Amino acid sequence: MATAEEDVFYSATASANESTDTEGDGPEPRKRLRPLSCLEPGVKISLALIVLNQPLQHQYPHLIQLWNRGVIRAATDGASNHLHEIMMNKSNSNFVPDLLTGDFDSAKPEVLQFMKEKGAKLVETLDQNFTDFTKCLQIVDRTIEHNKLHVDCLVALGAFGGRFDHMMSIINTLFDITKTVKYPVYLIGDDNIACLLRPGNYAIEVDTGLEEGWCSLIPIGGKCKHITTTGLKYNLENQGMQFGALISTSNYLKDDAKEVTVTTDSPVLWAMGIKRLKLKEK
Repeated sequence: MATAEEDVFYSATASANESTDTEGDGPEPRKRLRPLSCLEPGVKISLALIVLNQPLQHQYPHLIQLWNRGVIRAATDGASNHLHEIMMNKSNSNFVPDLLTGDFDSAKPEVLQFMKEKGAKLVETLDQNFTDFTKCLQIVDRTIEHNKLHVDCLVALGAFGGRFDHMMSIINTLFDITKTVKYPVYLIGDDNIACLLRPGNYAIEVDTGLEEGWCSLIPIGGKCKHITTTGLKYNLENQGMQFGALISTSNYLKDDAKEVTVTTDSPVLWAMGIKRLKLKEK
């Protein structure tokens, strides 16, 4: 599989890779997440990457780092246009995905032909009851299972920005797919990262040096009756959240926080900022 030739420079300290489950203080196991391990320098991580249909020029440092760590790389329909544009503008780059999926109503015919000739497998998905992202994620998950690939997490790049209804459909996909996949699914775009926390106990590691500082917990799927947190500037203590009342937006990580703990009885969306990254000068 192709590897982008440029490296990414971070002014951050390397630390451990994303871990899986571990025991917390309570009777239930606490799931330990390290969302920014996918971009963290100096760690060994294997991820599945899905590139969505958003401009990629301002996300180029993220794209390089994620692409180089991908054991399987996929793109949805119109995302092929953006990958092709980068390859035409940067002669030393190779961003041909392993899988290119969708109904292909957005991809340019000449781009599809180019990607096919370069080795991408085109998978046409015509079912209009699911979004391109949902269908691509399902295909990637089946490919991971079929080929017995080791994947620490799946990252969807280009998840934010553009049409509001598209962003909401992407978040809705999290509610569906995270019921079955065996790895964390993270959404990245416009210097944001987000993931869905299903009911349970979590420890979210926030000491990679890439965290911007702000964070949010949003009861996007319905009312959350009880949620408790530590590690935040404005912690929640067995409180409820719902739209039309309290939601925890514009919160912040404590200055000395290495992790944030969350105990919730309902699905909530965790989101936080990513520091702007710079390409290493050559």
